[in-house]
Amino acid sequence: MDARIREAQPADVPAILALIIELAEYERLSHEVVATEELIHNTLFGPKNVAEVLIAEDREGIAGFALFFHNCSSFLGRSGIYLEDLFVRPPHRGKGIGKQLLKHLARIAKQRGCGRLEWSVLDWNEDAIRFYKSIEAVPMDGWTVYRLTGPALDRLGEQSGSLAG
Repeated sequence: MDARIREAQPADVPAILALIIELAEYERLSHEVVATEELIHNTLFGPKNVAEVLIAEDREGIAGFALFFHNCSSFLGRSGIYLEDLFVRPPHRGKGIGKQLLKHLARIAKQRGCGRLEWSVLDWNEDAIRFYKSIEAVPMDGWTVYRLTGPALDRLGEQSGSLAG
């Protein structure tokens, strides 16, 4: 049976946070989750919302989600969509729900004139890698993701001077 894919609503925020926590546990990254319902609400539905969520539901309730946002490709001269999180709860895996979420997201990308849809995957997540290859996604070999967060981000921001002016 196909899941129903829909846009998240403000009332979904507690469920979205629960899914994020489940994803972090699966990825062995629970220690990195500092999100709260308030932060998630502001990110998705606040005055400066910067991300969107698709919810997958089946007869048993919420089965998974996809959290995404727009980025920009200077090479393409167009926006793209970056898929930050794709997660299907374990009891719902193998039913095509992840593929449904990606198909829905690909349709959104095409409707919005985006030039690409991209995401990252942990090197050890062989099930996800096999799945992504099965839908003809291509790994971007030769690229390494870098990140600044916490104190390192604060220090670099302090060095750059004031943005006011």
